[in-house]
Amino acid sequence: MAEQYEAVIGLEIHAELLTESKMFCGCRVVDSVAATPNTAVCPVCLGMPGMLPVINRRAVEFALRVALALGCDIQPHNIFARKNYFYPDLPKGYQISQYELPIGRHGHLDVTLPGGETRRIGIRRVHMEEDTGKLTHLERGGSLVDYNRSGVPLLEIVSEPDIRSGEEARAYATRIRQILRYLGVNSGDMEKGVLRIEPNISLRPRGSQAFGTRTELKNLNSFRALAEGTDYELARQAAVLDAGGQVTQETRGWHDTRRETFSQRAKEEAEDYRYFAEPDLPPLTLDDNWIVTARAALPELPQAKEARYTGQLGLSPGEAAALADDRAVAEWFDAAVAAGGAPKTLANWTLNDLFRLLNERGRRIDDIPVAPAALVALLDLVAQGALNLNSARDVLAEMLDSGRAPADIVTARGLTQISDEAALLALVEQTIADNPDALANYLGGKTALLGWFVGQVMRATRGQANPAVVNRLVAERLAARGPG
Repeated sequence: MAEQYEAVIGLEIHAELLTESKMFCGCRVVDSVAATPNTAVCPVCLGMPGMLPVINRRAVEFALRVALALGCDIQPHNIFARKNYFYPDLPKGYQISQYELPIGRHGHLDVTLPGGETRRIGIRRVHMEEDTGKLTHLERGGSLVDYNRSGVPLLEIVSEPDIRSGEEARAYATRIRQILRYLGVNSGDMEKGVLRIEPNISLRPRGSQAFGTRTELKNLNSFRALAEGTDYELARQAAVLDAGGQVTQETRGWHDTRRETFSQRAKEEAEDYRYFAEPDLPPLTLDDNWIVTARAALPELPQAKEARYTGQLGLSPGEAAALADDRAVAEWFDAAVAAGGAPKTLANWTLNDLFRLLNERGRRIDDIPVAPAALVALLDLVAQGALNLNSARDVLAEMLDSGRAPADIVTARGLTQISDEAALLALVEQTIADNPDALANYLGGKTALLGWFVGQVMRATRGQANPAVVNRLVAERLAARGPG
């Protein structure tokens, strides 16, 4: 992008809420990808005349939880509104949403950028609405509509136009997704469309406070597409302006194969939607007790966990971010620390050995028969010298498969580490005596053979010898035979 322009980007994030029923009716929420089309519908979500909506209390609780987590001012008096537009996936000809009085306003989110810089992104509003149906456009022409998704509770999070690049957009959206998953209100599955991110993108002359003409970008099914699509659109707009043209206010799609944007339709202004208060729903009032209770129930959020891991537990920023990324992992790690484990050692074993085993088995950390205290017990055996590292990794794998305690596995498999120096010294002496040619080569200057002798001793003990003790004894006995 040319240096004379400044990017101005705001994100609209639409998150389907993980409720059992829809926003204004009793229809169950189903997987819009897997479920048979148009089977989870009723007269209310199909917009039949005379049908009256009823607010889903659970959806309100989820929305309140998110607004609090994002530092919003909570609006005790909420009004639902009709957003009027005509599209085949909108059976009523309007969408029930919130406009002038959303549940949350004036929040913020601090985002760490790839270079380490922290940026505060303002959050303009958090509001509730109902989702639309899903259109499938056929290659042969025509479209199919599935109303299973129509009426599903939807939360819209609208940022201020504080974002300046595709990477900043990715960092902000990634953190929002993480928070939604922490709160248990959204799965974060972009491929299924339960989380949809739409950037509003414009350019203005650097130093100007006025806003340029914006475009809205859709069809983004990954964070990579968000970053690349945003940067492509910025470059496209810069080229239009450099050529003396004017950017058209429109909705554009992202072509994932060609990695480029394309025009879809003209973009409306808010006035075009003719918002007015929903006459079939009363105002929604959130009393102080409801708000206080919701705030008290918030979990420790990922940024707070990361700060605690680095500040109190001495972990690196990378370790802290990796452990705090998933709430289940973070809580498992916290429980292991509470059970007496050394944080740095636990972090290393969790991020490397445990994660590797989970990936190999296609399992999640909250779906394994290994309690956090069991890992601490295993690492205690290593620290005591009763088990070497290689054997400990084998034991951990068996713990994941069987759920057995580490001490029981060690005893049953005869894996107790041999640290008796007298016994190991005799074995070292015997190994050297049995390999005169290797000894001669070592004494002749091939010092790398020290590791070979160590390997022979370890092999003879089936890996149970204490490697540190073996290394020291081999080095001492070879040195005693002559110059190396």
